[in-house]
Amino acid sequence: MEINFLALIAASVSALVVGFVWYNPNVFGKAWMQAADLTEEKLQGANMAKIFIMAFIFAFLLAMAMQMLTIHQIGAMGMVGGDIENALPSYAAFMADYGMAHRTFGHGALHGVMSGVFVALPIIGTNALFERKGAKYILINSGYWIVTMGVMGAIVCGWH
Repeated sequence: MEINFLALIAASVSALVVGFVWYNPNVFGKAWMQAADLTEEKLQGANMAKIFIMAFIFAFLLAMAMQMLTIHQIGAMGMVGGDIENALPSYAAFMADYGMAHRTFGHGALHGVMSGVFVALPIIGTNALFERKGAKYILINSGYWIVTMGVMGAIVCGWH
């Protein structure tokens, strides 16, 4: 099983595309700014190139993790220590039978959404509580990550 760098790049770009739509003023952008206590003035003067480059790098790291959360065959590779060249013949037989099992966009989206609910939501929610942010802030930001992780999961799992 090889790393599909095109899928990782596409999944990383998808995070930026979903964010462009999600945080658009006509979608959740105005509500997010209010919930985050941001104004147009506070947002001005930022180094947007740096922000988007770092966002892409973080999205790429997340896309790499999404492979482990959505592609179950990675677990089989881990069972042989990751060195498939020295695995027993039974590993090759197993992969011949099940190597593409559950490698669909829908399956990846399901696990991506579940990861968003069970990983992103608790992290964002905990931070927001200590930052004294309200439920709207938690729902907007965790909603973005739940959708994004669903899209990313679909891409990394289904693209082969």
